[in-house]
Amino acid sequence: MALEGWSDACDAASGVASYLVGQHDVEPFAAIDPEEFFDFQERRPIIDVDAGGTRSLSWPTTQFFGLERPEWSQDLIVVLGEEPNLRWKTFARELIRVLEESGVEQVITLGAFIGQVAHTMPVPIIGVATDPELIDAHNLLTSNYEGPTSLLSVILEACREQGLPAISLWAAVPHYLAANANPRVMLALLDKAADLLDVEIDTAELRQVALEFDEKVGEAMESSDDLTSYVARLEEKSGEFVGETVSEQLITDIESFLRDQD
Repeated sequence: MALEGWSDACDAASGVASYLVGQHDVEPFAAIDPEEFFDFQERRPIIDVDAGGTRSLSWPTTQFFGLERPEWSQDLIVVLGEEPNLRWKTFARELIRVLEESGVEQVITLGAFIGQVAHTMPVPIIGVATDPELIDAHNLLTSNYEGPTSLLSVILEACREQGLPAISLWAAVPHYLAANANPRVMLALLDKAADLLDVEIDTAELRQVALEFDEKVGEAMESSDDLTSYVARLEEKSGEFVGETVSEQLITDIESFLRDQD
């Protein structure tokens, strides 16, 4: 499960869900009507015009996709949508109802946050679960974060109340690359989710995109001594808070460089 918005830095979580759905070319079997849950002045519907000039409205929605593979020990449901504005508790209960009616036995939610981490290091994956033993069993980092949270936390609590095992995976995205979609972080989330599910997922296409992204970032580092030095300090402080920030101008330069490479 992945929701675009606050919990989806660099589109990393929704990118994983979209990748899985795209691999199977399936239509949603269920959806949550947005009427009760979105403020349409904040998130307006989008007008689309096709090649024949026909206009249609695209509304924010949460969709459920069923994926079947004969080699898997179970089917997989992918939930993809946007974090709504309103009635989070009601939304979470409705979402859990669809999952339970579909026979779901375990829930994995995906999220991504911006952190002071180096892109040259393994992507940190933090876990939160309805049962703390699940964190240790899957060798996940733990978090003592306190503060504002996302709908994913509300969904995790709803799963706990219903006795439905759930794990939330959160990947840290390098803050100096935060303006770009990050396929490397997507790949790390997908690999960990596949490990939890004990299924094999073809990630060849995503790995190639991640490799090309790493090469572009490497070229940007070669053209900037400041960035190279900053990343080296992040590597030295891996796992610790780094009490400095990279300049806004340097971030702007990185973004421009990456855009020019597309």
